[in-house]
Amino acid sequence: MQIHGFNKTTLLDYPEHIAATVFTGGCNFRCPFCHNGELVLDPGCQSLIPEEEVLSYLKKRQGILQGICVTGGEPTLQRDLRAFLQKIKELEYPIKLDTNGYMPGVLWELLQEHLIDYVAMDIKASRDNYARAAGLPHIDISRIEESIGILKSSGIPYEFRTTVVKGIHRVEEFEDIGKWIAGCPAYYLQNYEENENCLYRMIQTAECDDVKPGGVDPFGAFSKEELEQMEELARKYVGKVVLRGVE
Repeated sequence: MQIHGFNKTTLLDYPEHIAATVFTGGCNFRCPFCHNGELVLDPGCQSLIPEEEVLSYLKKRQGILQGICVTGGEPTLQRDLRAFLQKIKELEYPIKLDTNGYMPGVLWELLQEHLIDYVAMDIKASRDNYARAAGLPHIDISRIEESIGILKSSGIPYEFRTTVVKGIHRVEEFEDIGKWIAGCPAYYLQNYEENENCLYRMIQTAECDDVKPGGVDPFGAFSKEELEQMEELARKYVGKVVLRGVE
């Protein structure tokens, strides 16, 4: 298991749990607004953390930590993910998986083997806007739809979430997203925040372009009023819609 980061204690990553978070490297998406650009583009630039070191810490913290979050990058790309989760389960920890949902077969297998207890899946955008939000020329949207269906029938707690980015999204598309994920227990809208580790900045720097094309950032945050409009549209179909990053 290639572990590129390890947060030993968090109150944010796993709802209602004191947790530790494991970060994997690599991703099959290239979302330009991603805050973990190094993990996506060049995970090898960061030193690997030995799996044994992580498991040893988790064993020592039994009875104190209440769960483990596995995130990325995209964890479902890791060939050793299943074996790693089995080792965590042997320590009797509940596991939360963060995923972009593009590997529904892996998601299904982990659920069938009872290796995950909570899933947070990104919904990058509406169907028509998905490839652009994911930073890809083309996307097989059926794979996203399959993962949505798997979670809806899984019987475990899960959430969908969207990082909302001005320059990528439109207010109106959140009605389409709401219809798409109707019936889910929770949908979180996270307002975009500019960050020097954003993937688009790293790509521009690598290509020796200006970090700000034309002197202007290509992406930005929506206003509180705009986010509330998105929330209202999605709430027609989803009972619990929560705004994050709103002042």
